[in-house]
Amino acid sequence: MPRLSTHLAAAVLLAAPLLAAEPPDVQRIFAEHCLECHGPDKAKGGLRLTCREAALKELKSGARAVVPGNLEESELIARIITDDADDKMPPKDKKPLKPAEIEALKQWVARGAEWAVHWAYQPVQRSAPPVVHDAAWPRNEIDRFVLATLEAKKIKPAPEADRYTLIRRLSYDLLGLPPTPDEADAFAADSAPDAYGRLTDRLLASRHFGERWGRHWLDRARYADSDGYEKDNPRPEAWKYRDWVIDAVNRDLPFDQFTIEQLAGDLLPNASPEQKLATAFHRQTLTNTEGGTDQEQFRVEATFDRTETTGSVWLAHTVGCARCHTHKYDAITHREYYQLFAFFNNADETKATVPTSATAMADYERANAPHVARLKPLEAKLDKLRDGLGASLLDWEKDMTARLSAAEGKKTREQALEVKSVASAAGAEFQRLDDGSWLANGTQSLKENYAIVADLPPGLISGVKLEVLPDPSLPKGGCGRSPDGNFVLSKITVRTGADAAKGELVGLHSPVADFTQKGASIDGALDEKPETGWGIATQTDKPHHATFYFTRPLNAAATPQISVSLAQHFGKGQHTIGRFRLVALVGESTTSIAPPAVRGLVGTGSEKWTNENKETLVDWLVKVDPTASAAAAEVAVAKAGAPPAPVLDVRTFTQRKQPRDTKVLHRGEFLQPGDPVSPGTLAVLPPIAARDGKMPDRLDLARWLVSSQNPLTPRVIVNQFWAQLFGEGLVRTLGDFGVRGDKPTHPELLDWLASEFIARGWSRKEIIRLIMTSATYRQRSEVRPELEEIDPLNHLLARQNRIRVEGEIVRDLHLAASGLLSPKIGGASVFPPMPPEIAALSYANNFKWTDATGEDRYRRGMYTFFKRTAPHPDLTTFDCPDANLAAIKRGVSNTPLQALTTLNAQTFAEAAQAMAKRLLAEPLADDEARLTRAFRLAVARPPQPRELAALQKLLGQARTHYAQASDTETEPAAWTATVRIILNTDEFITRE
Repeated sequence: MPRLSTHLAAAVLLAAPLLAAEPPDVQRIFAEHCLECHGPDKAKGGLRLTCREAALKELKSGARAVVPGNLEESELIARIITDDADDKMPPKDKKPLKPAEIEALKQWVARGAEWAVHWAYQPVQRSAPPVVHDAAWPRNEIDRFVLATLEAKKIKPAPEADRYTLIRRLSYDLLGLPPTPDEADAFAADSAPDAYGRLTDRLLASRHFGERWGRHWLDRARYADSDGYEKDNPRPEAWKYRDWVIDAVNRDLPFDQFTIEQLAGDLLPNASPEQKLATAFHRQTLTNTEGGTDQEQFRVEATFDRTETTGSVWLAHTVGCARCHTHKYDAITHREYYQLFAFFNNADETKATVPTSATAMADYERANAPHVARLKPLEAKLDKLRDGLGASLLDWEKDMTARLSAAEGKKTREQALEVKSVASAAGAEFQRLDDGSWLANGTQSLKENYAIVADLPPGLISGVKLEVLPDPSLPKGGCGRSPDGNFVLSKITVRTGADAAKGELVGLHSPVADFTQKGASIDGALDEKPETGWGIATQTDKPHHATFYFTRPLNAAATPQISVSLAQHFGKGQHTIGRFRLVALVGESTTSIAPPAVRGLVGTGSEKWTNENKETLVDWLVKVDPTASAAAAEVAVAKAGAPPAPVLDVRTFTQRKQPRDTKVLHRGEFLQPGDPVSPGTLAVLPPIAARDGKMPDRLDLARWLVSSQNPLTPRVIVNQFWAQLFGEGLVRTLGDFGVRGDKPTHPELLDWLASEFIARGWSRKEIIRLIMTSATYRQRSEVRPELEEIDPLNHLLARQNRIRVEGEIVRDLHLAASGLLSPKIGGASVFPPMPPEIAALSYANNFKWTDATGEDRYRRGMYTFFKRTAPHPDLTTFDCPDANLAAIKRGVSNTPLQALTTLNAQTFAEAAQAMAKRLLAEPLADDEARLTRAFRLAVARPPQPRELAALQKLLGQARTHYAQASDTETEPAAWTATVRIILNTDEFITRE
């Protein structure tokens, strides 16, 4: 690197301006222009600009890029100001430095090359609100921070918005719904000093607040009602997490607890079902159910997503950049990424049983008190047995591995059972035929049960085979006694001994039939539903068989006889078996020992079992273990004595008892593990402490995130709140507080709000109220031409911002103005009208969208079923995120398609028709009154005379047009056309 000439050094010194009071943001300049070649992974010429020590080191050339306080000796400066194309930095094929950036680097070197800790990592500093000249304008501390900046630039804030704009602004921001004209008039007429505060409090107390602000959080949670990937199967229980979010926001669950329950609710002492449900935040990841996928690969992919979502939502850092290598810009090493990854790698996807609602469960328990009292101890007993079986899984694995190995390649031997008796519940008679089969004749009934007692042959019996045989004496020569020769086997039951009432139930598994008719699977012969079962329609004149394996093999020496029950309770026609034979399966095979899923997990090995895998195995062991299976039978009998409880099995997250070994993955490739790591956080932030002093877990991580010592989370979250109320955050890059992100426009205000958030107990509602009652929030939003050059993007907050509402709210506003909107809160997702060709885009056309009717047709947009591969087009048109990744901030586009949607899409057309019908039905005096009413239902304020005149002209034209159409009622059609234009105005879907 050439030395800087004396002449050039003098030029540099003369060009350098006086040192500014604020240190230049050199780290961002380096990140933007230099770190690609001089970063953590690459150090051309020996120069690495990642920290002060590296920047000051001697280079390969012997020179130094930065000599603090000495521009003449600093080769960095020489390279950025030289005219020599070969030496100039950045190179000509890279983004050039701006003159202001060059001057900033000169100042930085001249100052002494100080390398300050990045602002986002510095402790939150609570500054006293500054003194301002205009003491009358501020309404709270926020305004003094804003006004001080404006006064320094000799700018006055915008006047306060009018009352109609204010109530509409508050209603849109807090509820996502328009105020009624009566509400708007009442507020406009209320001159009391506390009128605005009372309005704010009323809206914050509305249950619709949880919907509006819960929707913001669901964007970050990447909430959807389907799995994603190619098959994109539905998640019918996903809405329970959405309901949890709405409820938590409505009851103002402190944000620190809100965080802890979602990241680690399962680890809280005596965790409630709702706290376990909260962990569904990290079950919103995509699930790949395609054939041939490596499930470990996609488990790792989901863990990547959880790590990176946590980083973006709570820390506003692009931690995903460190998945493959040390972050090129921010202080996140490759190893630290996997330390964060380890927290989520040590958890498993599982399910939790939760009430559909607290009210429904309370009502159920009151109505079924004796049943609940009887059931609870039985369930507790079964849970205890399940825990014991779970604790024995490793020993069971060894035994099962040996047993499967011994049975490898072996087949069972078939031997006909020696039947001692056959009895019919309905009075049928049976004839034993020469081949050992039995033929039914005589009385038939809609519901039948054959009770069979048979001797077992010597040896180990691992199952039974039921053969059904055609016979000339049966209808159409079939196997069954129905008119078409068919039958339906609703349930097969096997018990030990000749007395079925006293015998021990023998569990059955893995049923296999050589043929089943469509919709009559052999699995139906093992469930508890009488309407399902095994049938053989279309092949009734051929012999068939079904095999059922025992969960525990029987030995004739200990169990000489068995009782077999063939229940035929289909109830539609006399679908009973005509001729059958029972065969014993002697010996064991791998197939008879356990179902495929269980054998597969044994082959996988316990070190890779997830909690969900363990639950599958415990379910199996309950069937195998006599005590547990008896307890499960008791629970089943008790549950059958009353209506099913209003509960759902929801996807949740559970900590592993045996932590996985987490290793750094080379280039993020799950097949290339490297050095082991333990759970940990970022070195640039305060250290994490484990509760037990050992290895920290997700609960420790969650508490670390909301610790008063962590400077990022409170800043990040209040910045998100601010962005929802101003359209932009105090830090405009909501998801990036790193060195390439924007600096705060008002750093002291950001820190004051962050400290206030903690001081107010992490109350979302209190911080929102504080912001909304400020004079800053209450300003007019009109663009100020005199500030277009000084502050074109309104960084200084000399006015409010105009914000187009989100896609769901566009729909909600139309339905609310028309009177169609359902006020129902929560519940399962719904299916409003959608073009059928959208659903047809699904994998193999596997998804049917049936348009909702009644109230569900007009629910709020946030309740619309969101299928990741085929979302509702009305939502995507207005920029709803795809739910594949966390969306910290929605993009906003403005396209002709949006106007076409609000004019023509079915929901919006129905809203216009309903609003027209509403106007014609209300007792209004004349056209002017109706037009005024329509205008105010949309935008709250009274129309201006010119607006009213334009609408009257439009109505007249519409009447003339439709009067000429013989098949149209003129008035409803004309009013619908007029209303459509009112609902399609920019003002209606824009928060002023």
